[in-house]
Amino acid sequence: MKKIIRVWDLPVRVFHWLLVLCISGSLISVNLGGNAIEWHAYFGYTVLTLLIFRIIWGFIGSTHARFASFLPSREKIFSYLQGKAPRVLGHNPLGALSVFALMIVLSVQVFTGLFVDDEVAFQGPLAKYVSNSLVSILSEIHESNSVLIYTFIAIHIAAIIYYQKFKGEDLIKPMISGDKEIDPSEEASYLPSDLGRASKDGALQRGLALVLLSLIAVVVGYLITK
Repeated sequence: MKKIIRVWDLPVRVFHWLLVLCISGSLISVNLGGNAIEWHAYFGYTVLTLLIFRIIWGFIGSTHARFASFLPSREKIFSYLQGKAPRVLGHNPLGALSVFALMIVLSVQVFTGLFVDDEVAFQGPLAKYVSNSLVSILSEIHESNSVLIYTFIAIHIAAIIYYQKFKGEDLIKPMISGDKEIDPSEEASYLPSDLGRASKDGALQRGLALVLLSLIAVVVGYLITK
């Protein structure tokens, strides 16, 4: 019988899929242009809210949601690349690098987006507080940074396909159900301490996340409409 361990709590799963939805909507709306640019901005504000939540949740969330549980080190990365590292329930070292890299480029994107002014259909809510030269610089960064976002998304999708096809590991199912199924024959490849670190995902955990996300949404909404 397979051992079922809760790895991703509901807040992390909701964050992940809302982020996928918002990034997709943002990319589609910006390419449509015209009035759709307003939706592009709304998706961007939502991504900003989600990122702030995830950063905070990375310190106070459940076991495998915390950055401390998957913070990659040079030794861990080299050991993993050499095939010497034990398997992990959460993000492996390369997956962790991908997570941090994507969060950084998305943070740059939403931050610069607050200052964008295309002088036609959209002006970021903070553009009026800085000089025109700075607005121009940040607008260029916002446009150029999108290339990095496309790149990391492509790498992320490629990694999912690679693990599914060549390692027989489904990375999508646990992000839907929250659980990882461990076959008894595979338990020896994990650290015993890791197998005993299931994530808490009860009503208290979810309630805290909902309150936190709501507060962040209110603050972001206030700042962009002030």
